[in-house]
Amino acid sequence: MPDKVEEFNAYRSKMNEKLLADNNKIIKRIFNLDTNAYAKGVLDVKTKELLGLVASTVLRCDDCVRYHLEHSKEAGASKEEVMETLGIATLVGGTIVVPHLRRAYEYWEALEQHEG
Repeated sequence: MPDKVEEFNAYRSKMNEKLLADNNKIIKRIFNLDTNAYAKGVLDVKTKELLGLVASTVLRCDDCVRYHLEHSKEAGASKEEVMETLGIATLVGGTIVVPHLRRAYEYWEALEQHEG
C-alpha cells in the first residue's frame, strides 16, 4: 500500500516543478507570496499554519488541508491542537466540511505513522 504522505508530496513536488518551469510570472509571484506569508513574523509559524488549516478546511481544499497539516506538524503542533483547530473550522464551515474533516483526520494519522 503506497504511503499517503510520500504519494502526496511526490505528486505535489512534480507538479510544482512543472508549473514553475513554465516561467509564468504571476504563478511564480503567487508561490513566492504564499511562502513568505507563512514565514515567522509577529505570529509564529505554527499559528500561521493552523490558521491556514482553518481556511483550507472551510474552503474545502483537501490538498491545502494536507499541506497545512504537514506544516503544522513540522512546526510542532500536537494532535490536540490540530483537532481543536479542525473543530473551529467545522464550526465556521458548517457540516459541509465534515467529509474534509474525516480526510484530515485520516491524513494526520498517516503523518503520525509516517514519522514512526
